[in-house]
Amino acid sequence: ATDGGRFSTRNLATTAHRVAKLGGRRRDLVRRDPRVAALADACARRASDFEPQHLANVAWAFAKAGVAAPRLFDAIAAVAQPRLGEFNPQDFAN
Repeated sequence: ATDGGRFSTRNLATTAHRVAKLGGRRRDLVRRDPRVAALADACARRASDFEPQHLANVAWAFAKAGVAAPRLFDAIAAVAQPRLGEFNPQDFAN
């Protein structure tokens, strides 16, 4: 995940979701894994390319996994705020 440009935003969001699912059981390992940090960086760099659903899924995934990713959350907030009208209720529920 060091080169997030090789993956579609859907792939990045799906990977983040899988990390969150794993993080529920192995949260301590996930938080320290450099690949998870690289995934967060890739998602932050590409935040403006994500569809609203994928932004919501990525935010949910990193919060659920308990991964500190302030740069990612700042990027999501910056991109999502002007696009709030594009989100549907399910996106907000996540």
